[in-house]
Amino acid sequence: MERRDGVAARLPVGGLVQRCLGAAEELIEDVVSLTTEIASIPAPTFEEANRAAFLSRAMVGLGLPNVAVDDISNVTARIPGRDRSKSLVLAGHTDTVFPIDTPIVIERNGDRLHGPGIGDNSLGAAAAVMVPVLLDRLGITPGVDLVVCGNVGEEGLGDLRGIRAVLDDNPDTASVIAIEGHNLGRVTHIAVGSKRFRVVVKGPGGHSWGDFGRPNAIHAAAELIHNLTRISTPVVPKTTLTVGMIEGGISVNTIAPEVTFLIDTRSVDDAWLNKTVNRIERVLRDGVQGVKVSWEIIGNRPAGSVPADSTVICQAFDVIRQIGISPIADASSTDANVPISRGIPAVCIGLTTGAHAHRVDEYIDIPPIARGLAQLAALTVLVGDDLANSI
Repeated sequence: MERRDGVAARLPVGGLVQRCLGAAEELIEDVVSLTTEIASIPAPTFEEANRAAFLSRAMVGLGLPNVAVDDISNVTARIPGRDRSKSLVLAGHTDTVFPIDTPIVIERNGDRLHGPGIGDNSLGAAAAVMVPVLLDRLGITPGVDLVVCGNVGEEGLGDLRGIRAVLDDNPDTASVIAIEGHNLGRVTHIAVGSKRFRVVVKGPGGHSWGDFGRPNAIHAAAELIHNLTRISTPVVPKTTLTVGMIEGGISVNTIAPEVTFLIDTRSVDDAWLNKTVNRIERVLRDGVQGVKVSWEIIGNRPAGSVPADSTVICQAFDVIRQIGISPIADASSTDANVPISRGIPAVCIGLTTGAHAHRVDEYIDIPPIARGLAQLAALTVLVGDDLANSI
């Protein structure tokens, strides 16, 4: 294991995991400290620059080479592997769902760390950064180059723009491991795709009494939404349609001149996703008499899957079993969507237990982080060595 020649890959997986676990236990306080510092910096989607600046300094301070921040605040470091012709991307997104003015208080109470965004995804970003440190302590050079990134735009309307840019900038990417702080034991290999619409309904407006009878944008939007709810979607492959936000109107005694609402449709199957999109657009084209209906696509996340018997899935399951957890295959919308849609083997894995993601009272459990980090490091070694040995 101390030799830097790929000997780690020839050890039994259990031996590799145990070595990684020992190193992870030594690093757990460093991971907790870095997670706390990351989470303390507000980073709503599209406003990740301050967090990116901190993370780049942290990477440099830890000795990671080739640290760079791109124009949209993705932070990357490229660690040379034995095979320099390919890369394995470790992606921990840096953005959160919380507005910039959300009070952020990170507190440690016993074995728990509390705070908004602490697990989703400050821990994920911190763990990605610490993997090269852990491998260096074990004397392991990865099989291929590691591109470690804290990427933007995973949440909400970010539309996975961060991971798209990272892959565009690293065309030699041969595999991706996306990292989330929660859900230790989960292996996401089915990408839930989505399309999101912004719909605007405009009418003449007027006084609720004096102009009664004129078309009302709120009434028209309600009719459109009712018609959208009549679109049938299958249970298998699971496909959904939701109107998640609506806003408009002027006052209680005004015929509303304008309303905006947002639609989210999702599926694990691209064909059904596109079919549902076509049905949504048909409803919108039919419109409502007396008002103008316009719309635009504001989100487009691709669907897809990595076969359950593929090498990367089998390796992930094997490693998770070795840390004493029963793995769970999962479908979700993560940074893994983009590489999967491009034919690049990818998974998303979790790092610890916790609860209340996307809430200000979110928390994570500290002790399982060692197993989560060991899982990530061991999977990085296995995937990297497999890529190095492949043609």
